[in-house]
Order: sequence, then structure tokens, then C-alpha cells
Amino acid sequence: MPPVPPPAPLLAERLARAIALGGPIPVSQYMAAANAHYYGTRDPLGADGDFTTAPEISQMFGELIGAWAADLWDRAGRPAVAWVELGPGRGTLTADALRVMARAGLTPPVHFVETSATMRAAQGERVPDATWHDALGTLPDDVPLIVIANEFFDALPIRQLVKRGDIWHERLVACQDTLFLPIAGASVPDTIIPPELATAAPGAIVETSPASVAIMADLAARIVAQGGAALVIDYGYDGPAVGETLQAVHDHGYANPFEAPGEHDLTAHVDMATLRLAATASGGAAWGTVTQGAFLRALGIDQRAAALGERVAGDRRRLVDDMGELFKVIALTHKDWPRPAGFDA
Repeated sequence: MPPVPPPAPLLAERLARAIALGGPIPVSQYMAAANAHYYGTRDPLGADGDFTTAPEISQMFGELIGAWAADLWDRAGRPAVAWVELGPGRGTLTADALRVMARAGLTPPVHFVETSATMRAAQGERVPDATWHDALGTLPDDVPLIVIANEFFDALPIRQLVKRGDIWHERLVACQDTLFLPIAGASVPDTIIPPELATAAPGAIVETSPASVAIMADLAARIVAQGGAALVIDYGYDGPAVGETLQAVHDHGYANPFEAPGEHDLTAHVDMATLRLAATASGGAAWGTVTQGAFLRALGIDQRAAALGERVAGDRRRLVDDMGELFKVIALTHKDWPRPAGFDA
């Protein structure tokens, strides 16, 4: 009988060894490794997981997104389109949206951008005819796309820059044994700091997400070339701004992001203004930023909640009141597509 191989080392052990051999690593590299392991090894959603997203709170969320898409598609002339969701969780949003869109005559093929085998299995139970992709590069390129990104960008890696005296430094993650901690690394040119933040006080932290900008620019280029729209919903702000937002979520509470990497969900607030700039720089039309509460009210959540009865009053309150100000919404459209619902002219 062949010997049983030893178990693979925990991510914390692998990261500690890599840092011991090569020195401290950027926050972005630490966050990317932690989240790749985290999402690749579990279903983090629901009461038994670490957090709950809006589609899991109530069917109303996905239904209203479906109505938003169907309305926009109808006013765009009812072209053949493909439906795309980035990081689709359990597939609940898309399943609820498809049900509403079908009533309007919109039955698009579904494409999920998802790398986790665990989450793909959950999505397949709800949307069995979906096609899965590891990245944007294999999405259809011959039809307009309707793209949904709900709580997707917040989990992408961020870069942190910290000011020491008058000098800005890359923030790195060091390790002592298996204790991870952030430190100031090499200095960076002042030119990478937004001018309005250059005079921030010592100790200030600026966050950027090159990965998010690259994905938004790619989406915009595709929509400019093919037609369509994208809807982004996430907790965030209109930057640039000073402040650290990196956080860890575990068992529906907050944890130390530098403890037990790969066992917590690491997220950071999304700079919606920078995403809009990435979209318009690629030739797209950007809409927003609006709050999630205002967006859902504009789409008719109050009327939908009234129709469903008192049993959803608490769900409506969570989506509109509790999450309504923190979560923000932007949209991107082809220049020839109409203004999407939920955004002022």
C-alpha cells in the first residue's frame, strides 16, 4: 500500500514560508492569495457561512435587477444579448432575474465568471444551463452583453500606500512565525498619489485597486465594441479619499484581516468614481453614483414589497435602509443605448 502523502500546508504556513524566503509581500498579493483560498474552499454565504448578500436576503433584489435589465433591453430595441454575472455567489440573483425577464420576453443565455468549483456547483443547481468562465476573455464577443457585478469588486485585491513623514510608501505584509502584520515598505513616487491627497497627514493610507480598474476597462471596451450595459453594486464611495477600508468578515462579524489568511473574507470599499472614469476612458457612458436604497426605490421595491405582504417588510428594510446608504450603484452603457432606469439624466 503506497504511503499516504502528508496534508497540504495551510495557506498561512505557505505565506509565512514565502515571506521568510523572499521578504514581505504587497498587501495586494496577500489579499489575492487569501481570497483565492477562501472562495476556492467553501460556500461562504448564508446563516452557516460568514456573510449574507442582498440576493440571499430577498427575491425582490434579483427580481428588480431582472426588471431593470428587461426594461433597458426593450428600450434598446430588443436585440439578441448575453447575460453575464461576475462572481455570482450561489446564482440566486440570476435565477430570480431570469424569472422576471422571461415574462418580458427576454431569455438570454447565461454566462458566469467564477473560478471556485464549490460555487460553480451551487450555481449549477439554480441555473443549470449556465456557461462558466474563469475570466472575461472567453465571454461571447458577437452580441451585446448585460453584465451584473453585485459585491464583486470589493473582493478584488487592493494596493495600500501609507505616508511616513513626507514620503509615501508601499504597504507590505511581513510575518513573524505565523503572525502577519502590515509594515511600510519601499517609497513610491509622489506622482502615483492623486494630487488632492498629496498633502495628507503622516500616517494616512490611500487605497487603489489596479485589478478593479483593469476589469472595468475591459468590460467597457467590450460594451463599446458589442453594445450592452453593466450594472455594478457594491459598498463603496466616490474617491479619491484617504482611509483604510480593508476588513475581514467571519461568522457574520468582523475579524483581523492579518489573522488566519484564507479563513476570512477579505474586502475593501470600492472607489466608484474611479470605476466610472475607467469606463468613460474606454468610450462607454457611465451613470451614477447613486445609493442602493435610492436605486431600489426607483425600480419599485416599495410597490413590490407591498404586493408580497408583511412577511418581506424586514427584508425591504435591510435592503433599502440598513444597506441602502453604504452600498452604491453605477452603470455603464454603450453610447447608443438608452439611459438605464434608476439614474437621473
